[in-house]
Amino acid sequence: MDKKALLQMTADIVASHASMNEISQEDLLGEIDKVFGKLSNLSEGAEFATEEVAAEASESSSAAVPLEAAFGADKVFCMVCGKGMKTLKRHLSTAHGLKPGQYRKQYSIPAGTPLVAKNYSEARKKMAQKLNLAERLVKARAARGKKKKK
Repeated sequence: MDKKALLQMTADIVASHASMNEISQEDLLGEIDKVFGKLSNLSEGAEFATEEVAAEASESSSAAVPLEAAFGADKVFCMVCGKGMKTLKRHLSTAHGLKPGQYRKQYSIPAGTPLVAKNYSEARKKMAQKLNLAERLVKARAARGKKKKK
C-alpha cells in the first residue's frame, strides 16, 4: 500500500476518534504516530508480536484512574481512558460501548455510586427544587390518572 493511502487512512481513523473524544494536541500527535505505525506494519505484512497484543490487552483491563480518585466533586474520571467529565453515562456508551452496569462490574464500582460529579448533581437538584419540578410531576401524574379513569 502506498504512503498516500496510509496517510489518508490514518487521518480518517484519528479524525473519527478525535470527533468523539476530547484530545490534547500532544495526545493527537501521538495517536497519529501510533495509528500510522500500526497501519504501516499491517501493510507490510508484519505480524503483531504476541507480547505487544498481551500488553495492550492488560492495559485495557486495568484502570486508567484509581477508584478512589475517579469520583471527585467537580469531575468524574473515566476509568477506561482517564478523561474527566461531569457525567459518564453518555461517554461510556459512545466512546467505549459500555453500559453503566458493565462499567461498574468491570471496575468493581458499588451499585449505589453515581456516575455523575457531586457538584453537578447538587446544582441540578437545586435547579429542580427552584422550578418546583417535583410538585409539577405529581400534578401531571394525577391529571394523567384522571384522564385514564374517564
